[in-house]
Amino acid sequence: MTRVYNFSAGPAALPEPVLRQAAEEMLDWHGAGMSVMEMSHRGPEFMSIHAQAQADLRELLGVPSNYRTLFMQGGAIAENAIVPMNLMRGRAGADYIDTGAWSQRSIAEARKFGRINVAASGADGGYTSIPPRAHWRLDPQAAYVHICSNETIGGVQYHWTPEVGEVPLVADVSSDILSRPLDVSRFGLLYGGAQKNIGPAGLTIVIVREDLLDGAHPLTPDAFNYRLQAEADSMLNTPPTYAIYVAGLVFQWLKAQGGLTAMAERNRSKAALLYDCLDATAFYRAPVARECRSWMNVPFKLHDERLDAAFLQGAEAAGLKQLKGHRMVGGMRASIYNAMPIEGVRALVAYMKDFERRHG
Repeated sequence: MTRVYNFSAGPAALPEPVLRQAAEEMLDWHGAGMSVMEMSHRGPEFMSIHAQAQADLRELLGVPSNYRTLFMQGGAIAENAIVPMNLMRGRAGADYIDTGAWSQRSIAEARKFGRINVAASGADGGYTSIPPRAHWRLDPQAAYVHICSNETIGGVQYHWTPEVGEVPLVADVSSDILSRPLDVSRFGLLYGGAQKNIGPAGLTIVIVREDLLDGAHPLTPDAFNYRLQAEADSMLNTPPTYAIYVAGLVFQWLKAQGGLTAMAERNRSKAALLYDCLDATAFYRAPVARECRSWMNVPFKLHDERLDAAFLQGAEAAGLKQLKGHRMVGGMRASIYNAMPIEGVRALVAYMKDFERRHG
């Protein structure tokens, strides 16, 4: 069997050792005589998987003791509603920073629950950079300030943590969580879908400070109530058991690689290799401002879009899959999450240089 280099933005590539272990344990997990998918979520076997995954996630991120880690469902899109349902806490509204497509989705959903102040937007610059903090028009009475730490579609990423005073900072970290160290204590709440850097689709990670657990709107469904989910250890309803199991294997793999400091170095090197290739020629163009370029999702365009189809066809033939850019922005996009080895980026760069030689 030949494994391709999968540059999908999500569901994304998983570490090969994780896939092999999951395959080996598919029919019989540690002598249980059954698959994890068949286990009771309240049985001792799965409870041990769940507890270890929680512990490893907290260790990797250095989660402080006054934060709860929740394993939920619905992805980041569901959290776009669940966050204001829980965090408005009687306030009139919240501040949002608009840096691209996923920020816009968050804003649109949150507007169903209160007044949303778009405190800064990258729209005027075509969403190619993050508005400087000095330009943000924050409301000191806001329930929270929301950012998207990495725009998967546009390739804009925060390389700094905003200072927002006493107002809780909330971040959608779906596409860069666990790619580098993160000071959780700077945030009131972090959330993200698992299908980029954590595991298969179906699991949503929420890390929430305990003092923010008690503000849910009275009409919040129990399954979306952070306090109730925290009290039930994320088992108020049947959790996505297999996704949690695979996520746990990914956490163990990350620890074996040296943790998030080591992953940050790898991710920085991979991104630099690809951006250096893009910057060395006029044949390709990377639209995002250098100081905001994502380490995870690298959008780029060919100087002549008529070559796009040939580029993608040749990439497929070379085993470089899912490089087509999002339909909203076109062009190409290489997603180079934790599981993408540097050999995959080298193969992509070699192909890009060869394509330029043949078509430039």
